[in-house]
Amino acid sequence: MGKIIAIVNQKGGVGKTTTAINLAACFGVLERRTLLVDADPQANATSGVGFDPRQVKASIYECIINGTPASDVVLTTSNPNLDLLPGHIDLVGAEIEMIDMAERERQMKKVLDPLRDQYDLIIIDCSPSLGLVTVNALTAADSVIVPVQCEYFALEGLGKLLNTIKIVQQRLNPELVIEGMLLTMYDSRLRLANQVVEEVKTHFQQLVFDTVVHRNVALGEAPSHGQTIIMHDASSKGAVNYLNLAREILQKNDMTRIPGSERVIAIPEEQ
Repeated sequence: MGKIIAIVNQKGGVGKTTTAINLAACFGVLERRTLLVDADPQANATSGVGFDPRQVKASIYECIINGTPASDVVLTTSNPNLDLLPGHIDLVGAEIEMIDMAERERQMKKVLDPLRDQYDLIIIDCSPSLGLVTVNALTAADSVIVPVQCEYFALEGLGKLLNTIKIVQQRLNPELVIEGMLLTMYDSRLRLANQVVEEVKTHFQQLVFDTVVHRNVALGEAPSHGQTIIMHDASSKGAVNYLNLAREILQKNDMTRIPGSERVIAIPEEQ
């Protein structure tokens, strides 16, 4: 049965979509059947793997609101072992349309549970909010990854997010756990970035992933080509970072036989 991981942070610009796209692609490269779920009305995860959201005939919106089977909506991407459940701007209205639904917080769970047997991992890219669609994602998920930007306001709002996760655990999904905090946009040359890393590790200790995602030009370029980092530039620092993260998560969940000595790939020097 596949594991569902939600990528969540109500702050924008912290690397949620970049993480969702590239982590899912790296799971695929590591030969795990993976589904990327675009639960953000901006639909950047959809365009980031090569699809135009305006041309998509049906999306997760139809699954949640109209009960369309997700298997009828899933698209095959050009990345190995990676499928997409696309997003659409219509998701903006889903918050209002779900208000009067019975078990409104469990609609996404109903959509994704039938797909568990088809995939090893299901990655949900959430919107930068703590609205009803994000609560749906937390209710459907087994665990949460929280991207934390290595900048001054990194810890701002984390308390509210962790409180939301706690409420979901208590009322909707007692099995939900935090997979880890992921430090993103790290630049080792900046003293502030190093201070944020130390502060996050001091606060959250074992919850912080060993892998840190560095600032990398290729990570910014890849979406403009409709490609994941692994397809755009597999030798880049960003690709190595996300491969390491994928390996770390697989190791943590006993989903690999990779020896510990081979878990991490050396980071290449910045060109």
